[in-house]
Amino acid sequence: MAVATFSDEKHEDALQSNLVGSEVDDDSIQWTEEEEQKLVRKVDLLVMPLLILGFFALQLDRGNIGNALTDNFFVEVGITQNQYNVGQQLLSLGIILLEIPSNLVLYRVGPTLWIGGQIIAWGLVATFQAFQKGLGPYMATRLLLGLCEAGFIPASLYTMTRWYKRSETSKRFSWFFIGNMGASAMTGIIAYGMQVSPLHMRGVAGLSGWQWLFILEGIFTLLVGIAFLLTFPNTVSNPVSLLRYRYFTEREAQILSLRVLRDDPSKAQVGQNVTAAELTSALTNWRLIPHIGFTMLGISPGSAFGSYAPSLVNSFGFGRLESNALVSIGSWGLLFLNLLWGWASDKMNVRGPMVTLGLLFGLGFNIGNRILVHSDNGDARFALLILSIAFSLPWHAVNGAWLSLNAKTPGERSVTLAIHIMAANCSGLIGKQLFRSEDAPLYPKGFTIIVGITAAAVVLSMIANLQYYLGNGRKLARSGLKWSY
Repeated sequence: MAVATFSDEKHEDALQSNLVGSEVDDDSIQWTEEEEQKLVRKVDLLVMPLLILGFFALQLDRGNIGNALTDNFFVEVGITQNQYNVGQQLLSLGIILLEIPSNLVLYRVGPTLWIGGQIIAWGLVATFQAFQKGLGPYMATRLLLGLCEAGFIPASLYTMTRWYKRSETSKRFSWFFIGNMGASAMTGIIAYGMQVSPLHMRGVAGLSGWQWLFILEGIFTLLVGIAFLLTFPNTVSNPVSLLRYRYFTEREAQILSLRVLRDDPSKAQVGQNVTAAELTSALTNWRLIPHIGFTMLGISPGSAFGSYAPSLVNSFGFGRLESNALVSIGSWGLLFLNLLWGWASDKMNVRGPMVTLGLLFGLGFNIGNRILVHSDNGDARFALLILSIAFSLPWHAVNGAWLSLNAKTPGERSVTLAIHIMAANCSGLIGKQLFRSEDAPLYPKGFTIIVGITAAAVVLSMIANLQYYLGNGRKLARSGLKWSY
């Protein structure tokens, strides 16, 4: 690997904007398909694992509080169930507030410094939240965790669009969400192990099991952040790490840049700032309205399950500790379905229909949960809950790719992806209040609302499909674009 200076990045990025009029159309710069595929595999091994690890750490630190509930969390912190719900909403609010500003900073600073710094920042909050006592500290740590995590997901999605062609994005977006879903699957098993292992984490150093859960997973996040900061290649045009290693030769870097630009020349229009016109275009794009709607509504049930699934399984008659491990079955199923949805979307070159299909499956299983809400058959209720979790959002990554492919410029794409993830986090404002103490332990009202909002999400996704199908028809005829819906 050659040595290069990290400070060359801005110069290289400035030069990239000139490629569209010169090297992009220069037939003298050619490469074989085998050579390109070899480089893509190298990118897959270099870029994707770090982004996936970051998402894995984010979900561990965001979601482990649901497992803490089975370890006397409410009593020891000194909060009620409804106060807990408000704190979870504050986490979502913190993310929403800084989602777009965070992506504007990313556009200027670059992914290595910004994303790496973010991971370290929320890792510190996640670690020290183990020592919270009382309502005030609980609310403050949830809000601060959200503020520090804001922008990570859209920043990572946008970064991937700089390295991959349009036909490659759905599958890579789905790979990225492995981090989220893998963490959801693992955190229950980790929590179970910490609470019942021979190490007897409860009582070690005078701390509870839930405190050790926060501390150890927070330290893991800090290690991921340091690794990201030191090793991630900052841009496709200048793939240099903070340790000043260049991962690709000059020719390889040129191929990586040109293959993406020839696939989508708009990606050459990159600068150091998102322009006012790009920001305005994204914020006033009426086509985003159905996306925002079905994203908020469609993810809300999964948000509720993320906080209360262990407690729900416990109420079905399963043991307090084993409930944490059993919930992970649904998350493992979701991980598989997420990969399947991404692969199928790229294979068939369709995104919208896959989104609607995923929502329809989720609606069906949510209806089943509502029908059995008063049933004494704990096994049947457990099976349906697991299926609802598994089909809660395999369509989410595909939706991000759908939006990305219809953005006009890199700047607009950056803001659009931020809006997309803002909508996803708005789902937390809804989902965190679906299961309330006065509706416990069966939550009939909660499951009724879940059916209603999932049905509304299905309708909105159909509207989104229709608007792209009709609106992009003439554009397809003129330019040969492949992604109308």
